[in-house]
Amino acid sequence: QVQLVESGGGVVKAGGSLRLSCTASGSISSLGRMGWHRQAPGKQRELVATITSWGHTAYEDSLKGRFTISRDNAKNTVYLQMNSLEPEDTAVYYCNADVTDRRFFSDNYWGQGTQVTVSS
Repeated sequence: QVQLVESGGGVVKAGGSLRLSCTASGSISSLGRMGWHRQAPGKQRELVATITSWGHTAYEDSLKGRFTISRDNAKNTVYLQMNSLEPEDTAVYYCNADVTDRRFFSDNYWGQGTQVTVSS
């Protein structure tokens, strides 16, 4: 069984910063691509950023320069540094990861989400 647990969300004023963390635990053999998505009220879930196990990153174009994704493979953790936050960034942020478990079955897992609220 594999779990992803996010942390670091909260309420911040516009222009502020937050750093989200997501740690994978359980019966893990290896972690592949990890990423962050977000879902604002009344909107569809959208991709924020992804990072491969060797560190290649990709971002939603509109977020480049403000958001930075990174990972610590030794800790099975992915991070999202968010700077110059805007009210439009208010959403629930979800972590996901491609996981190969110790039975060598591969699947994609999601965390429960962490709320980010940016006040104007």
